[in-house]
Amino acid sequence: MKNTNHKPRAEGGLFFFLTAALKGISQVMLIENALSGIIILIAITLFSYSLGIIALLSALIATMMGKIGGVEEETTNQGLLGYNSVLTGIALTLFLTGPYDWIFALIGAAVTAIFTATMIHVMKNTGIPVLTFPFIITTWFTLLASYQLKDIHLTSKLVPEDIAYWGLDTSGKINWSEAAFNGIGQIFFIHSTLSGILLIVAVFLAGWKLGLYAVLGNVLALLTSFLLGGEDNPIYMGLYGYNAILTILAVSVVFKTNQNRLALFSGIVATCVTVPLMASITTWLQPFGLPALTMPFVLSTWLFLGARKVMPNL
Repeated sequence: MKNTNHKPRAEGGLFFFLTAALKGISQVMLIENALSGIIILIAITLFSYSLGIIALLSALIATMMGKIGGVEEETTNQGLLGYNSVLTGIALTLFLTGPYDWIFALIGAAVTAIFTATMIHVMKNTGIPVLTFPFIITTWFTLLASYQLKDIHLTSKLVPEDIAYWGLDTSGKINWSEAAFNGIGQIFFIHSTLSGILLIVAVFLAGWKLGLYAVLGNVLALLTSFLLGGEDNPIYMGLYGYNAILTILAVSVVFKTNQNRLALFSGIVATCVTVPLMASITTWLQPFGLPALTMPFVLSTWLFLGARKVMPNL
């Protein structure tokens, strides 16, 4: 998702193909860095080797489709076509079950690459980034299709619930250190202290400012969700943290210009906004048994980046 002034080398070959795929993995966290991509892939694989394989294959598929489809070389080499596919592949692997779940996951990754290309074209004149919207829509529609297509099976993790009988459980204790690492891990649907540490290392490797803002976003999400009386388990699992981290990186760092003098303030507010957005979207989707994914991040980031077109100081 990050745009740079660096021009990738024009030569083809396996090395540049793999580098582009690894950047696609790192672009999930709004950074363009192949080494960070390797560390992220290791973090995913340590949590689940199958998710690591799917993440790599999804990135390779998206990169290959970009090369074959004639996407501008800079776009493909920066990994801008791959990050949505990576997330879709991981999500469908987790939320679908059956002997063909991995096939559906990889097909979903391919379809998401096409959808990403479409959204890049549709939004190119708006100055608003695509973010993870293609991943969200492809994943939601695939999961919903399972109710009408017998060969697509949902896991027991996704169960429609009647919100009329829903009650919050705030009686437990939260392990805040684990919750912090889970927050960054949930960007890739993983919850592991070791994996979380590696993901933080990957972000700092791409830039110290990115790392500091990621930590700040995570802390803000934990505080906001706790002060607003959020349920203990979602806070502990990092379900309020991952959208907040992506949002503050996008608003305060990646898509910031010199004109945005209040970018830090805007990022803090946008980050805190993801918490009630997460709560409301989760409630909205409960009757369908769908996860909120990164929609809070997309909505909050679009809100503030769109406002900058009229209020450039933000």
